[in-house]
Amino acid sequence: MFLWTAFPHPGAYAFDAASTALGWARLHQGDSEPLPVDAPLLDAWALFHNGEFQKAAAAGLALGGAGLTLANKATCIYATYLEPFERLRLDLFLEVAARAEAQAQEDPQNANAWYWHAYALGRYSQGISVAKALAQGLGGKVKESLERTIRLEPKHAGAHIALGAFHAEVIDKVGALIGSMTYGVRKDVGLKLLQEALNLTPGAAIAMVEYANALLMLDGQQRLAEATRLYEQAATAAPLDAMEHLDADLARSELDS
Repeated sequence: MFLWTAFPHPGAYAFDAASTALGWARLHQGDSEPLPVDAPLLDAWALFHNGEFQKAAAAGLALGGAGLTLANKATCIYATYLEPFERLRLDLFLEVAARAEAQAQEDPQNANAWYWHAYALGRYSQGISVAKALAQGLGGKVKESLERTIRLEPKHAGAHIALGAFHAEVIDKVGALIGSMTYGVRKDVGLKLLQEALNLTPGAAIAMVEYANALLMLDGQQRLAEATRLYEQAATAAPLDAMEHLDADLARSELDS
Protein backbone atom coordinates (compact mmCIF):
# COMPACT_ATOMS: atom_id res chain seq x y z
CA MET A 1 0.00 0.00 0.00
CA PHE A 2 1.28 3.47 -0.88
CA LEU A 3 1.88 6.00 1.91
CA TRP A 4 -1.14 8.20 2.47
CA THR A 5 -0.85 11.97 2.83
CA ALA A 6 -0.72 12.95 6.49
CA PHE A 7 -3.49 14.80 8.30
CA PRO A 8 -2.46 18.48 8.01
CA HIS A 9 -3.03 19.30 11.68
CA PRO A 10 -0.73 16.84 13.50
CA GLY A 11 -1.15 16.63 17.24
CA ALA A 12 -4.45 18.49 17.25
CA TYR A 13 -6.29 15.48 18.72
CA ALA A 14 -5.20 12.89 21.26
CA PHE A 15 -7.98 10.35 21.60
CA ASP A 16 -7.43 6.98 23.22
CA ALA A 17 -9.88 4.11 23.72
CA ALA A 18 -11.32 5.62 26.91
CA SER A 19 -11.89 9.12 25.56
CA THR A 20 -13.24 7.72 22.31
CA ALA A 21 -15.80 5.67 24.23
CA LEU A 22 -16.68 8.63 26.45
CA GLY A 23 -17.29 10.91 23.47
CA TRP A 24 -18.78 8.26 21.19
CA ALA A 25 -22.36 9.58 21.05
CA ARG A 26 -21.21 13.02 19.92
CA LEU A 27 -18.39 11.74 17.69
CA HIS A 28 -20.79 9.42 15.86
CA GLN A 29 -23.85 11.63 15.86
CA GLY A 30 -23.62 11.71 12.08
CA ASP A 31 -23.31 7.99 11.32
CA SER A 32 -25.09 6.26 14.20
CA GLU A 33 -22.34 3.63 14.42
CA PRO A 34 -22.83 1.46 17.53
CA LEU A 35 -20.27 1.80 20.32
CA PRO A 36 -17.75 -1.07 19.96
CA VAL A 37 -17.50 -3.52 22.83
CA ASP A 38 -13.99 -4.70 21.93
CA ALA A 39 -11.02 -2.67 23.20
CA PRO A 40 -8.88 -3.22 20.06
CA LEU A 41 -11.63 -1.74 17.89
CA LEU A 42 -11.93 1.27 20.17
CA ASP A 43 -8.17 1.74 19.93
CA ALA A 44 -8.47 1.64 16.15
CA TRP A 45 -11.30 4.18 16.16
CA ALA A 46 -9.11 6.47 18.28
CA LEU A 47 -6.60 6.44 15.43
CA PHE A 48 -9.34 7.62 13.09
CA HIS A 49 -10.47 10.45 15.34
CA ASN A 50 -6.84 11.60 15.70
CA GLY A 51 -6.47 11.80 11.92
CA GLU A 52 -4.26 8.72 11.50
CA PHE A 53 -6.44 7.49 8.68
CA GLN A 54 -4.10 4.96 7.09
CA LYS A 55 -3.35 3.28 10.41
CA ALA A 56 -7.07 3.27 11.25
CA ALA A 57 -7.98 1.68 7.92
CA ALA A 58 -5.29 -0.99 8.29
CA ALA A 59 -6.39 -1.75 11.84
CA GLY A 60 -10.03 -2.02 10.80
CA LEU A 61 -9.20 -4.42 7.99
CA ALA A 62 -7.07 -6.54 10.31
CA LEU A 63 -9.90 -6.78 12.84
CA GLY A 64 -12.55 -7.67 10.23
CA GLY A 65 -16.24 -7.76 11.12
CA ALA A 66 -17.22 -4.42 12.63
CA GLY A 67 -13.73 -3.18 11.82
CA LEU A 68 -14.69 -3.07 8.13
CA THR A 69 -16.88 -0.03 8.78
CA LEU A 70 -13.91 1.76 10.32
CA ALA A 71 -11.72 0.80 7.35
CA ASN A 72 -14.34 2.05 4.90
CA LYS A 73 -14.89 5.33 6.74
CA ALA A 74 -11.19 6.05 7.20
CA THR A 75 -10.51 5.33 3.53
CA CYS A 76 -13.40 7.46 2.29
CA ILE A 77 -12.58 10.44 4.50
CA TYR A 78 -8.93 10.25 3.48
CA ALA A 79 -9.77 9.96 -0.22
CA THR A 80 -12.31 12.79 -0.06
CA TYR A 81 -10.11 15.33 1.68
CA LEU A 82 -6.44 14.41 1.50
CA GLU A 83 -5.50 12.22 -1.48
CA PRO A 84 -3.96 14.58 -4.08
CA PHE A 85 -4.00 12.22 -7.08
CA GLU A 86 -7.35 11.75 -8.80
CA ARG A 87 -6.65 8.24 -10.09
CA LEU A 88 -5.70 7.03 -6.62
CA ARG A 89 -8.77 8.74 -5.13
CA LEU A 90 -11.04 6.94 -7.57
CA ASP A 91 -9.33 3.60 -6.93
CA LEU A 92 -9.83 4.03 -3.18
CA PHE A 93 -13.52 4.78 -3.65
CA LEU A 94 -13.99 1.72 -5.87
CA GLU A 95 -12.17 -0.40 -3.30
CA VAL A 96 -14.52 0.76 -0.54
CA ALA A 97 -17.61 0.37 -2.72
CA ALA A 98 -16.75 -3.26 -3.45
CA ARG A 99 -15.86 -4.03 0.16
CA ALA A 100 -18.97 -2.34 1.56
CA GLU A 101 -21.22 -4.07 -0.98
CA ALA A 102 -19.88 -7.44 0.13
CA GLN A 103 -20.32 -6.41 3.76
CA ALA A 104 -23.92 -5.38 3.11
CA GLN A 105 -24.71 -8.67 1.40
CA GLU A 106 -23.28 -10.57 4.36
CA ASP A 107 -24.91 -8.32 6.98
CA PRO A 108 -27.95 -6.67 5.33
CA GLN A 109 -29.11 -5.03 8.58
CA ASN A 110 -25.86 -3.09 8.87
CA ALA A 111 -26.86 0.48 7.98
CA ASN A 112 -23.29 1.70 7.60
CA ALA A 113 -22.39 -1.05 5.16
CA TRP A 114 -25.04 0.37 2.83
CA TYR A 115 -24.03 3.94 3.64
CA TRP A 116 -20.35 3.55 2.82
CA HIS A 117 -21.25 1.66 -0.35
CA ALA A 118 -23.33 4.66 -1.41
CA TYR A 119 -20.83 7.24 -0.21
CA ALA A 120 -17.93 5.64 -2.07
CA LEU A 121 -19.92 5.19 -5.28
CA GLY A 122 -21.21 8.76 -4.99
CA ARG A 123 -17.73 10.24 -4.62
CA TYR A 124 -16.50 8.07 -7.47
CA SER A 125 -19.39 9.35 -9.58
CA GLN A 126 -18.43 12.94 -8.84
CA GLY A 127 -14.88 12.13 -9.89
CA ILE A 128 -15.84 10.75 -13.29
CA SER A 129 -18.70 13.31 -13.67
CA VAL A 130 -22.23 12.86 -12.43
CA ALA A 131 -23.58 12.73 -15.98
CA LYS A 132 -21.26 9.86 -16.93
CA ALA A 133 -22.06 8.03 -13.69
CA LEU A 134 -25.79 8.31 -14.35
CA ALA A 135 -25.28 6.91 -17.84
CA GLN A 136 -23.47 3.94 -16.28
CA GLY A 137 -26.36 3.28 -13.90
CA LEU A 138 -24.45 4.22 -10.76
CA GLY A 139 -27.03 6.78 -9.67
CA GLY A 140 -29.66 4.17 -8.99
CA LYS A 141 -27.25 2.16 -6.86
CA VAL A 142 -26.29 5.21 -4.81
CA LYS A 143 -29.91 6.22 -4.26
CA GLU A 144 -31.03 2.69 -3.36
CA SER A 145 -28.24 2.19 -0.80
CA LEU A 146 -28.87 5.57 0.83
CA GLU A 147 -32.60 4.97 1.05
CA ARG A 148 -31.94 1.57 2.60
CA THR A 149 -29.57 3.18 5.10
CA ILE A 150 -32.31 5.56 6.22
CA ARG A 151 -34.88 2.76 6.47
CA LEU A 152 -32.51 0.83 8.72
CA GLU A 153 -31.39 3.89 10.72
CA PRO A 154 -33.85 6.82 10.38
CA LYS A 155 -31.54 9.16 12.32
CA HIS A 156 -28.52 8.58 10.08
CA ALA A 157 -27.57 12.19 9.33
CA GLY A 158 -24.83 11.25 6.87
CA ALA A 159 -27.30 9.37 4.69
CA HIS A 160 -29.71 12.31 4.77
CA ILE A 161 -26.88 14.61 3.66
CA ALA A 162 -25.71 12.31 0.87
CA LEU A 163 -29.23 11.60 -0.42
CA GLY A 164 -30.17 15.28 -0.33
CA ALA A 165 -26.99 16.13 -2.22
CA PHE A 166 -27.79 13.37 -4.73
CA HIS A 167 -31.19 14.92 -5.49
CA ALA A 168 -29.60 18.33 -5.97
CA GLU A 169 -26.72 17.13 -8.15
CA VAL A 170 -28.91 15.09 -10.47
CA ILE A 171 -31.32 18.01 -10.95
CA ASP A 172 -28.34 20.30 -11.55
CA LYS A 173 -27.03 17.99 -14.30
CA VAL A 174 -30.20 16.80 -16.09
CA GLY A 175 -32.93 19.23 -14.99
CA ALA A 176 -35.94 18.86 -12.74
CA LEU A 177 -38.24 17.14 -15.25
CA ILE A 178 -35.85 14.44 -16.46
CA GLY A 179 -34.49 14.08 -12.93
CA SER A 180 -37.94 13.40 -11.57
CA MET A 181 -39.10 11.09 -14.36
CA THR A 182 -35.90 9.10 -14.83
CA TYR A 183 -34.15 9.15 -11.46
CA GLY A 184 -36.93 9.92 -8.99
CA VAL A 185 -35.33 13.10 -7.64
CA ARG A 186 -37.10 16.28 -6.56
CA LYS A 187 -35.92 19.64 -5.32
CA ASP A 188 -38.26 19.73 -2.31
CA VAL A 189 -37.26 16.22 -1.23
CA GLY A 190 -33.56 17.01 -1.51
CA LEU A 191 -33.82 20.18 0.57
CA LYS A 192 -36.00 18.43 3.13
CA LEU A 193 -33.40 15.69 3.54
CA LEU A 194 -30.64 18.25 4.04
CA GLN A 195 -32.72 20.21 6.54
CA GLU A 196 -33.36 17.01 8.46
CA ALA A 197 -29.60 16.39 8.57
CA LEU A 198 -29.14 19.83 10.12
CA ASN A 199 -31.82 18.98 12.66
CA LEU A 200 -30.11 15.68 13.50
CA THR A 201 -26.63 17.20 13.77
CA PRO A 202 -26.97 20.87 14.78
CA GLY A 203 -23.78 22.76 14.08
CA ALA A 204 -22.22 20.06 11.89
CA ALA A 205 -20.00 21.77 9.34
CA ILE A 206 -20.52 19.16 6.63
CA ALA A 207 -24.31 19.40 6.88
CA MET A 208 -24.13 23.17 6.43
CA VAL A 209 -21.66 22.94 3.54
CA GLU A 210 -23.74 20.40 1.62
CA TYR A 211 -26.95 22.34 2.23
CA ALA A 212 -25.25 25.49 0.93
CA ASN A 213 -23.96 23.60 -2.13
CA ALA A 214 -27.46 22.32 -2.84
CA LEU A 215 -28.99 25.79 -2.56
CA LEU A 216 -26.56 27.11 -5.14
CA MET A 217 -27.10 24.17 -7.49
CA LEU A 218 -30.88 24.39 -7.28
CA ASP A 219 -31.50 28.14 -7.03
CA GLY A 220 -28.27 29.84 -8.04
CA GLN A 221 -27.51 33.44 -7.19
CA GLN A 222 -30.84 34.08 -5.50
CA ARG A 223 -29.71 31.85 -2.61
CA LEU A 224 -26.11 33.08 -2.56
CA ALA A 225 -26.48 35.12 0.63
CA GLU A 226 -28.03 32.17 2.48
CA ALA A 227 -25.37 29.79 1.17
CA THR A 228 -22.60 32.17 2.19
CA ARG A 229 -24.05 32.42 5.69
CA LEU A 230 -24.01 28.62 5.95
CA TYR A 231 -20.41 28.43 4.72
CA GLU A 232 -19.41 31.04 7.30
CA GLN A 233 -21.12 29.15 10.12
CA ALA A 234 -19.48 25.90 9.00
CA ALA A 235 -16.05 27.55 8.79
CA THR A 236 -16.26 28.67 12.41
CA ALA A 237 -17.67 25.39 13.77
CA ALA A 238 -15.60 23.97 16.62
CA PRO A 239 -14.34 20.54 15.44
CA LEU A 240 -14.30 17.64 17.88
CA ASP A 241 -11.99 15.40 15.88
CA ALA A 242 -9.88 15.22 12.73
CA MET A 243 -12.76 14.54 10.35
CA GLU A 244 -14.73 17.53 11.63
CA HIS A 245 -11.57 19.63 11.30
CA LEU A 246 -11.40 18.69 7.62
CA ASP A 247 -15.10 19.54 7.22
CA ALA A 248 -14.44 23.04 8.60
CA ASP A 249 -11.39 23.37 6.34
CA LEU A 250 -13.67 22.55 3.39
CA ALA A 251 -16.07 25.31 4.40
CA ARG A 252 -13.22 27.80 4.53
CA SER A 253 -12.07 26.74 1.07
CA GLU A 254 -15.62 27.23 -0.26
CA LEU A 255 -15.61 30.78 1.09
CA ASP A 256 -12.22 31.47 -0.46
CA SER A 257 -13.47 30.29 -3.85
